[in-house]
Amino acid sequence: VSLACMKQAASYLIDIHGQHEHQSLLHKKKHLEILDEYGKDQLEGKKKILKQKYQEYQGILEEKKQALSDGEGRERELSFLEYEIQEIENANLIPGEDEELEISYRKMANNRKIMEAAGTAYEMTGQEGSATEQLGRALRELQTVADFDPKLEGMCSQLVEVDSLLNDFNRELTDYLSEWEFDEEKYYQIEQRLDLINRLKAKYGNSVEEIQKYQNRQKEKLVKLQSYEEYKKEMEQKLEEKSRDLKEECKILTKYRKESARQLEQGIKDHLKDLNFLDVDFAIEFTEQSCGANGADQVEFMIAVNPGEPRKPFDKVVSGGELSRIMLAVKTLLADKDQVETLIFDEIDTGISGRTAQKVSEKMAYIGTQRQVICITHLPQIASMADAHYVIEKRQQGEDTLTHIHLLNQEETVTELARLLGGAEITERVLDSAREMKELAGKQKNSRLKL
Repeated sequence: VSLACMKQAASYLIDIHGQHEHQSLLHKKKHLEILDEYGKDQLEGKKKILKQKYQEYQGILEEKKQALSDGEGRERELSFLEYEIQEIENANLIPGEDEELEISYRKMANNRKIMEAAGTAYEMTGQEGSATEQLGRALRELQTVADFDPKLEGMCSQLVEVDSLLNDFNRELTDYLSEWEFDEEKYYQIEQRLDLINRLKAKYGNSVEEIQKYQNRQKEKLVKLQSYEEYKKEMEQKLEEKSRDLKEECKILTKYRKESARQLEQGIKDHLKDLNFLDVDFAIEFTEQSCGANGADQVEFMIAVNPGEPRKPFDKVVSGGELSRIMLAVKTLLADKDQVETLIFDEIDTGISGRTAQKVSEKMAYIGTQRQVICITHLPQIASMADAHYVIEKRQQGEDTLTHIHLLNQEETVTELARLLGGAEITERVLDSAREMKELAGKQKNSRLKL
């Protein structure tokens, strides 16, 4: 498959949050999906009703368009419909008659073959020197000696049955030959009738039943065109009614979306304050558009991270550290609602340290209780909160540079944390600090991750 297809498929499975990655939260079109996912308990039923109303509206709209299209050549269409209906009407079709006519036609078309075959069969079974005569002689011969051997009596009985069956067959064949008379006029009538039906089949359907269904459909169209102005007015009234219903459902959905938006706004603000955004201003702005299957709402997440600044769209927030924490706050709030199963945080620790880094690590650990989280980090506060640790290294082999990744055990984890804490020289004191940090992280995950 193409790279574009792979990217699209991967977006449903993995959400990558990197300093310069344009992911789902940065795209305006995703904001409405996030809001609806957050408020799905309240919104799902209303969205279903709205979708049904939209489909009803679209159905009437399409019917009206078709009616207007038909009206452009109404006189021509009327004439054509009347011709088709009358052509089928004049045929006086009877369901199933085409099959009966086919049987009669095949029989009459093969009259000579039938007569020759039946006559030959009669000569072989019923005339002098035929099978019947030979069978009678054989029966008489056996009867003269049947008294001398019981087995011959059984054979005589079988021969009597065969003789009886053959005589019955000869009588039926004689009746068939005497009754059959080729009627040339009837043959011509059947042929003409079949030709007519086959012409209608070629135009209107593969059977008499299908032709009659087609005729009924054309009659319905004819009625509509004959009362075109009345029909068009009726369509306009229906369309206006469905449009009102649709707009009303859009208003209802917008009302509940705004209620969910206020809750989402407050939740995101609270999480951002935990992440050291002390004067954050976050809002979800609504813009009205034409009402569709998903309502009339267009939403966009807006944020101001510094006092006195106006709120801006997410993609206008240029600081890598700020952008990372904003995405983390949103993902924390939606951890049990978002359908993406795996989150990758790439260098989310950019521009943060100290207490902020600790809060980031706690929120990432909380998300990890709901989703799979993979984090690339250089901050020991964040790394210590992980359940599993991997080291990624580049090694030169000959002229090639290869990347290696391997899972660390408990001691190796402490050593790597110490390296992050102490730099090039790792002393016992640094190792003790790293060990303590890992132990404290375990306790925090067990007791404090109830966000």
